[in-house]
Amino acid sequence: MRIALVTGASAGIGRAFARHLAAQGGHRLVLVARSAAILDAFAGELRDHHATEAEVIAADLTVPADRRRVIDRLTDQATPVDLLINAAGMGYSVPTTSNTFEREEYLLDINARSKLELTLHALRAMGGRGSGEIVNVSSVAALGPAWLDSTYGASQAYLLAATESLAYSARVRRSGVRLMALLPGDTRTEFNARAGIPDSTTPDWRWLSAERLVRDALRDLRAGRITSIPSRRYKVLAWALRHGPRSVAARVALDFGTLPPAPPVTR
Repeated sequence: MRIALVTGASAGIGRAFARHLAAQGGHRLVLVARSAAILDAFAGELRDHHATEAEVIAADLTVPADRRRVIDRLTDQATPVDLLINAAGMGYSVPTTSNTFEREEYLLDINARSKLELTLHALRAMGGRGSGEIVNVSSVAALGPAWLDSTYGASQAYLLAATESLAYSARVRRSGVRLMALLPGDTRTEFNARAGIPDSTTPDWRWLSAERLVRDALRDLRAGRITSIPSRRYKVLAWALRHGPRSVAARVALDFGTLPPAPPVTR
């Protein structure tokens, strides 16, 4: 029985990954998020509906002691983790120019720094065994100025660049470990509500199903892809962001400085 560790498992894409893996069978799960109560309830749901065993680690990945507990579980060779889904992530509706540096630093820690640290520890543990899989959930916003007056895209660009740098390297390619960046677009989860971003800012054609996203991502992972971009429409958008003039992309990007005020995101 393989073991999958999923961060951000209490909501959003992380929760969708955990539910999909449970429904497919063949995995024991390690669920990581900040809320023990939500994780315990979700673990109970997975046991009741899918007969899937799920460990729970309540941890804030910006806190070194909490992150250390997750790393210790990730690198435990007695019950090794075969699949890491690095899905913890966040955004703000508050423009960067109106936000505090401490809150911006928190976002960077969640979206980039903690994921890189978990990835490096997982690579070493999995590489020592000659097998393993890692999915780093980034965003199509990593490819260009899709969010203005926001460091969200910058945090995801860092994660994408780090993942590609590692995945294309000779050492990782020879290690037997698959490493992939997932670049979702707007996905129907709790992300916008938690960030305080009105759904009305997103046209209907851009919404993705979390279940389809997860299924396609795991297919791309098993196919050995370095990046996974869901749906044809987002593949086209990703091509335009990568190759088109950035000034043109900026003209149609969402500018957070123009959004109506929203309550600040709480931790």
